[in-house]
Parts: sequence; C-alpha cells; structure tokens
Amino acid sequence: MSNRIVIFDTTLRDGEQCPGASMNIREKMEVAHQLAELGVDVIEAGFPVISDGDFDAVTRIATEVKGPAICGLARCVPGDIDAAGAAVKAAGDRGRIHVFLATSKIHRDFKLKKANEEILRMAVEGVTRARGLVKDVEFSPEDASRTEPEFLAQITQAVIAAGAKTVNIPDTVGYATPDQFGSLIRYLFDNVKNIDDAIISVHCHNDLGLAVANSLAAIQAGARQVEGTINGIGERAGNAALEEVIMALQTRPDIYPELASNIRHAEIVKTSRLVSRMSSFLIQRNKAIVGENAFAHSAGIHQDGILKKRETYEIMDPKLIGWGETELPLTKHSGRHAVVIRLKHLGYHLSDAEIDSIFKRFKDIGDRKKFVYDDDLAALVDDAMDRDHEVYALDYMHVTTGTSMIPTATVRLKRGEETFEDSSPGNGAVDAAMKCIDRLLDKRGHLAEYQVMAATGGKDALGEVTIKVDFGIGEVITGRGASTDVIEASARAYLNAVNRVIFMEAQAAARPASHPRVEVESTV
Repeated sequence: MSNRIVIFDTTLRDGEQCPGASMNIREKMEVAHQLAELGVDVIEAGFPVISDGDFDAVTRIATEVKGPAICGLARCVPGDIDAAGAAVKAAGDRGRIHVFLATSKIHRDFKLKKANEEILRMAVEGVTRARGLVKDVEFSPEDASRTEPEFLAQITQAVIAAGAKTVNIPDTVGYATPDQFGSLIRYLFDNVKNIDDAIISVHCHNDLGLAVANSLAAIQAGARQVEGTINGIGERAGNAALEEVIMALQTRPDIYPELASNIRHAEIVKTSRLVSRMSSFLIQRNKAIVGENAFAHSAGIHQDGILKKRETYEIMDPKLIGWGETELPLTKHSGRHAVVIRLKHLGYHLSDAEIDSIFKRFKDIGDRKKFVYDDDLAALVDDAMDRDHEVYALDYMHVTTGTSMIPTATVRLKRGEETFEDSSPGNGAVDAAMKCIDRLLDKRGHLAEYQVMAATGGKDALGEVTIKVDFGIGEVITGRGASTDVIEASARAYLNAVNRVIFMEAQAAARPASHPRVEVESTV
C-alpha cells in the first residue's frame, strides 16, 4: 500500500455550493492558481453541465492551471459525462472525470426509484463512457456511509473492473462516526477482490462535526485519497477542512507513520486567506490551524510556558504553515513595482489592467492613511476582481447626515462616458446611498446580510463591507467594497452586487434556449 496521501481539493465545486459562497470565474482562477501553489494533487474545478459559467470555469482552469489533475463532476448521465470530458480536455492526461450515483437504500427507494441491478448497470456504464474520454476516472457511490456494505463492495468491485482508477466513499450527509467509517473502509479492503487496482478515497461532510475525524479514521483503515475544502467550506455544515487533515498527518507521525503528501505547508495560511476573500466567507477566530486565535495565548501560565519553550503549549510551529511572515507595509510613496511584488507575495495572479486599477486605488488610499498593509491590498484586489462584471462605476458620492436632519445621499455613476446622478433620503447614511443607487439603476434589492470589518488595526484602517442582497432572482448575491470611509465602502459593495446582477441578466439573455440551467438535487 502506498504511503502517499493524495489531496483532492473540491473548494471550487463542493465548497462553492455553500449558500452565499458563489465565486465568479476570475475569483475561481485565483483560487485554482493558489491551490496549485499549495501542492494539491487534484482540483475539482466544477460541475460542467450545471451551467455555462461552470463549464467555462472548468475549461479555463484546465487550460491555464498547471500541475494538479483537473477534475469535472458528472452524474452517471451521458450529457453530464460528455460535458465534463469536453471541459477537462485541455488538461490532457491531467484531466479527470468524477462520476457519481446514489447507492444507499433511502436514495434508491425515494430519489432514484431504481433496483440494485439498475444502479449497478448505470454505474458501470457511466465509468465506461467516462473512460472513453479520459484516462483518469473516479467513481463515487453517493451516500456510501448509509449504503449496505455488501452492495457497496459489489458496486466498488464493478466500477474498478470498468476502469475507475479511484473509488471515493462519501459520507454525503455527515452521518458516520470514526469507528463506523473506518470499519466500512476496512470491510471494502477485505471484500473487494480488485481493490488494489484503484485508490480508495473519502469525502466527508461535517454535519456532526466529525468530517476530519472520519477522514483520518479512513486513512488509518487504508484510504489514500482525502477530499475536502480549504477552511472546510461547503454545503450545510461544510466539508472536511483540508488544512486540518494535512496538519494532523504532519503533526502526528506516531499515529500516521511514514504518510506524506505533496503539500507545501508554508502556503496553507496564504491559501486559507485567499479562499476566505474570494468566497466572502470569514474564518472564525478559533478555527483550527488558520484562525486568528489558533496560536494566540492569553492565559499567564500559557504565556510563561511559551516563552520558556514553545512546545509546552504549541503542538506545531506556526511558521511552518505560513504564520508570522514579515509584512512590509507600503506608503503613498511606494512605486508600482513594490506593489506588484507585494501582490505576488500574497498569491495573486493579476493582469496589467487589474494592477493598474489596484495601483490607482492604492495611491488614493495612501493619501488617506500612513501605511497600506497586506490586508489593505487584498481588500483593493477584491474591487479589481469585479472589473469584468463592472457595468456602472462609482464616480462621486456625497452624504449629509446628523442627529437633527434626514440623511441624504447624492451619487453619480459612470457607464463608459455617460454619467448618471440622483439624490435620495434614507434611514441612515448607508441606506440613503443604497436607495440612491436603486433609483438610478431601477433595481430593488433586499439587504439580507451586512458585515463591516477593519482590514487592519488603527483609526485609519481600511473598512471592508460585505453584503448579501436578494434581488428576487432565485439566489442571494454577494457584494464587496473597501474604503477608509465605511459609507463609501457600503455604496461600493451594493453597487458591486447590482453590477453582478446586471451581468448575470445579460448572460442569461444571451444564452441559447437549448442550454438551460440543469438543476441537481444533491451531490457527493
């Protein structure tokens, strides 16, 4: 049995399915490039048949990202499999198709309404079709942890014989416990005759908070691929957090002897922060490995122990995973080259036009505050990322407010050479600015969530506003904005959300009627 653990990242597929975590193609490209820098073995880039956007994202990642295998998800349906094959084609031998089919009794009886023999036939046919398009095929029996072990062994043996190089055992609804899940993996090794012809993988969800524990139990039982997401994002309670699995293997060689991955550990914190920014999902402060408090010690006894010998209260060196790297703040006198170097250090892959836009905002911010830190730069990158979707730009804003007056905002927007200006009262300065944008663009959004954070410390900190807005189109839209003025940042965030809606509507109008969006109830 191999001692190498294959790291399969599904941040861009299962992670992005988390409500509110939707990323545009530009954001997905940044994440994919950084995952390659991290050293993951497989990037599941999307579900190509689900939408034109997913197909395009998988195609671009397959074309531009070098190193990892690039994977597209597909149901055991010819159209799904063909779409996935076309999307990953540019990756050549690094292309992988991941086909899945539900196997548990509850799914067979109530969702698929099919007998065991039919499920077995569909699985083999799906793998065979995928094998005709790519050399690397993975199969997942959805809801494997609630599938009868005998039937699971039967279908595993059949798909391996059909050409699947990897068989993934998903705990789709996060139902398993470590002892049970480890026993299930051992059962497969004992009862699947051709199991040595494939890699056994695991894909665990966190509904009971056991995704990482279940993944590690499966590794001890013989699994050699682990699927998960950065920061554990994903549907419902999320997926196994890859950084936690990776560091458990690294930190406990006594429990997992001689097991290793290709991960570059120093890239972990950088990757975590990038995914957080691109998905607009904040990392909880007490999150293991990558949370701000992960290596913070406030108790006097702990602090004394750390000062005498770090290992007294820290089981891993924070520098190993990228904490504590020297940050060199920039000032308004810093040149374009210094900004470019810093952006590269933060893991961004930006075009010249995007760098120009960021540098312009950098100079503007530099006039308002003494130092521009890494987190300030990252906030400016968020603005630049959405230039592809920018239809209207904020040109001017003036707000009057106070305890004895009605808050009023005047906003001027630009679209190319055209300008649009209006004023509106509101229930507060932020509300007035948003209502003014509504009046100008004839959009009515319901603010479902509003968050404001300081990018760095200090009274002159850059304020980052993240909002989620319901425009009545069937999904909640995320908008982001940054400025030293929180009201301006709020207006930028709302305009960002409006621009995304306008862009989506234009795409939908241009999409041929023969390419409707495919609705899928659930995935692995």
